[in-house]
Amino acid sequence: MTATLLRLGTRGSKLALTQTGLVRDALAKAVPALAAPGAIEITVIRTTGDAIQDRPLAEAGGKGLFVKEIEEAMLGGRIDAAVHSMKDMPTAQPPGLAIAAFLPREDVRDVLIAGEVRRIADLKHGAIVGTSALRRRAQLLHRRPDLQIVTLRGNVDTRLAKRADGVVDATLLALAGLKRLGLADVGAPISEDEILPAVGQGAVCIECRADDARTRGWLAAIDHAATATCVAAEHAMLAVLDGSCRTPIAGHAVLDATGGLHLRGLIAKPDGSEVLTTERQGAIRDAERLGREAGEELKRRGGPGFLES
Repeated sequence: MTATLLRLGTRGSKLALTQTGLVRDALAKAVPALAAPGAIEITVIRTTGDAIQDRPLAEAGGKGLFVKEIEEAMLGGRIDAAVHSMKDMPTAQPPGLAIAAFLPREDVRDVLIAGEVRRIADLKHGAIVGTSALRRRAQLLHRRPDLQIVTLRGNVDTRLAKRADGVVDATLLALAGLKRLGLADVGAPISEDEILPAVGQGAVCIECRADDARTRGWLAAIDHAATATCVAAEHAMLAVLDGSCRTPIAGHAVLDATGGLHLRGLIAKPDGSEVLTTERQGAIRDAERLGREAGEELKRRGGPGFLES
């Protein structure tokens, strides 16, 4: 029997396990020492975010609720690395931990799931839309103030079932997760011009102990540099804005055809009454600076109290 060389921690949802399987397979392909069956072990860890289903995460403590217990297990030596959805990650890691790698990013767009309706503009007047994301709520209400937005928590299957059962007329989910679950056809992708994605959306990151040279070396073999660069710009913007689940913030960076970086950022009031946007373009080496500048501009234009309203 092959000895376990790497223990990967993850949440227990179907999507989290699927993403962890992608990381395991990538490592097994890139690192000969991890190719043998049993060399990589997957450990499921229940998080506070998984346990809370009756209220928005913003009311329960915001970002970090899906990673806290996993990070504690890593610091305690129960696991060697953790697989996360990047959009769940705070802007800074606890002392002793570091994000060491990214998988190639999936499609970052949101998807409208509303039966035969394919566009936000075509939802009936006063339609009930279920979402727990303030970012989605604010951008929806900015375009359609008549919509009724209700909190809808749970995993992908739960939210799809509630829509199918008529609990809500529509919901929005990330296309990346739907694709990874083989459910890309359940709705219609929404243009970024209508709903800008969450910072880190579509990206899977792997976190480990900062001083674990062996694990960091293995993870380096699968790190996707372009994704890491784009997410660095987005997170730099988010850090300036002190973004959390309590704040409607969106952002997406891409590498353009000339090899430069293009970042779009957005902040909004929760009721959608005001939305501010900005863009930055520049060299890849300046990704974090561009992100900070975008965040500083939005913070300045919003003024005192905008992000706390």
